[in-house]
Amino acid sequence: MRVIVVGAGVIGLSCAVRLAESGYDVGVFARDLPLETTSAVAAALWYPPVRADDRVARWARASHDELVKLAESEPSVQLRHGKEYLREPLPDPVWADVLPDLQRIGSPLPGFRDGWAFTTPVVEMPIYLQYLVKRLEAAGGTVNRAALSALPNTADVVVNCAGLGARLTAADPTVTPVRGQVFTVEQFGLTEWMMADLSEQDLCYVVPRSHDIVVGGTSEPGNWGLATDDETAGKILDRATTLVPQLRKAKVIRHRVGLRPTRPSVRCESVRTGDRQVIHCYGHGGSGVTLSWGCADEVLTLVNEAR
Repeated sequence: MRVIVVGAGVIGLSCAVRLAESGYDVGVFARDLPLETTSAVAAALWYPPVRADDRVARWARASHDELVKLAESEPSVQLRHGKEYLREPLPDPVWADVLPDLQRIGSPLPGFRDGWAFTTPVVEMPIYLQYLVKRLEAAGGTVNRAALSALPNTADVVVNCAGLGARLTAADPTVTPVRGQVFTVEQFGLTEWMMADLSEQDLCYVVPRSHDIVVGGTSEPGNWGLATDDETAGKILDRATTLVPQLRKAKVIRHRVGLRPTRPSVRCESVRTGDRQVIHCYGHGGSGVTLSWGCADEVLTLVNEAR
């Protein structure tokens, strides 16, 4: 059976891989190829929303298990220990059961009242996205550039993973951008990630990868701007150096901006449109990697049911 997946970010590619490896004839169509997507900008460590509902927590657990397995053989996925500092004490998150080494931080940094430390998958997105493409192609799938203003009608099933594009492909105005600005610096020996809970708009995270370190970030709802801002970059650096002072002297490699496709809740459901089945899977915000494999499993189930 022919399945078209719209969108070549981490959600679209993960769904396409699951479907192709299950025997479906899969073609991915997207305006932006994988390395041009918001997914390519992400620091990408597995970290669900602290107050995730049961469905999101289930997707997150499934994705965690898959990424942990991939870390055994795929270099772009690594298990790294790290710490998050919290302004106010919080109960253990609902997904803490998948983290065997989750521990409270006994002495948080000044200005923070709580924190936890744990090991989690960190994904090097530019490399990982190419890995997903190769895996898809090995299973007979394809990735094609196509500027779509509506969903195609040339397949039995269409899977809509268009991210922000779902404003058009699903006629869904509740999908809005949340602008995130980051930059990368040369790796200077940092091995642990660090995050700090500062405010809803001023994010602070430092995520080491093999050859660089991602430093972020911002969370700006409704901002469509893709240009980097020097003043914003300076504020990001100031915040991050409170966690990792060595960043002040690190050589900056690149500044980047991504628009997270956010919605009041993730949409993952199957609907009948005329003579075809459409499966919507979009609105993941900044949790694309964290929810990717769990959502891909659910999409596969929905496609199987549509046969």
